[in-house]
Amino acid sequence: MDRVERWIRNELFHQVPICISVIDRNFCIIHANRMFTETYGPWENQFCYTVYKGRSERCEECVAADTFRDGRIRTHEERGRVCGGLPHYYFVHVVPLLFSGTEIPYVIEMSTDITEVKRLEQEKLEAERLAAVGQTVAGLAHGIKNIIMGLEGGIYVMGSGIRREDTHRIKQGWSMLEENIARISEFVKEFLSFARGAVPKVAMIDPGRVAQKVIDLFNDKARMVGVDLRGDIQTPMIPAPMDEDEIHTCLVNLVSNALDACEVSEKADRHVTLRASERDNVIIFEVSDNGRGMDYEVKQKVFTNYFSTKGSGKGTGLGLLTTRKIVQQHGGHVSFQSEVGAGSVFRLEFPRKRLPAISKSGQDFRVQENQQVLR
Repeated sequence: MDRVERWIRNELFHQVPICISVIDRNFCIIHANRMFTETYGPWENQFCYTVYKGRSERCEECVAADTFRDGRIRTHEERGRVCGGLPHYYFVHVVPLLFSGTEIPYVIEMSTDITEVKRLEQEKLEAERLAAVGQTVAGLAHGIKNIIMGLEGGIYVMGSGIRREDTHRIKQGWSMLEENIARISEFVKEFLSFARGAVPKVAMIDPGRVAQKVIDLFNDKARMVGVDLRGDIQTPMIPAPMDEDEIHTCLVNLVSNALDACEVSEKADRHVTLRASERDNVIIFEVSDNGRGMDYEVKQKVFTNYFSTKGSGKGTGLGLLTTRKIVQQHGGHVSFQSEVGAGSVFRLEFPRKRLPAISKSGQDFRVQENQQVLR
């Protein structure tokens, strides 16, 4: 019976559809199953990093070494090569082999081939990239078409004014041309700003001071359109590592949208409030208004490329998209609530622990969390 059991265990070891290797504390492979040999080739008296990856020295990040140290079972996604030299992606489980002593003499590595999965993931990413390019081109074409229609309308009005020698109509056409040329400039600037993808220029700034600058910037416009622009800024606020220009851009986009929403509202008491505060090490900016608000369909499109709620050809639809990109670059999160007739509230939250860092050389860099690097 013992002989039968040993035979069954041996056959099970060699027949399972995963690669299994036993590695000692010197990182030499001392035993492996049939599938491992077929996948990676000869392994006797060779180091695991040589067989798996063709390396001449140990991997910088070695999960086997970590398991030898603390005895914990680990899983990891890896990149290596098969015996033919082709790239090979695999998902590995590392399990300690424990005996009576306190030191772990061996670990077992069980790896599953995920090369095909990675290929499909890459194809999916490429398809999504092409879809995004198509969406971008469609948005550009739509925006340019609207501007061209405005230019054509201005040319027609101006031309008819010249033919009739109507000075008022000539001025009207000229005004339409100026307005649409300005829209071209705004469209190109916003598109380039969104597409640039620059790393934030991080410096220690006072978040409340940025919010106050935005309030000062829009005070006159708010009075002109009959909207009460209010500020609710916590003082003092502790300086934080942020790109002041980009945070300013985010708040300008939100306040501008809020004023537009109030301007088209028929309410007598119209107001916009910009708040800046910090709670539990999270910096919070909030822009609220009591304007027309958004219905369900509009809310689903808020962060869609080139979608604008301003109507009449105003806006490029890139403002909120740019805002979300900047917030994400700062490790933050954007959320909003809106109800038709009641108004909207947009909230930017920046946990301090996820803000960009400033290196000793003065060059700023992003702290990217939860990224796995395939070795």
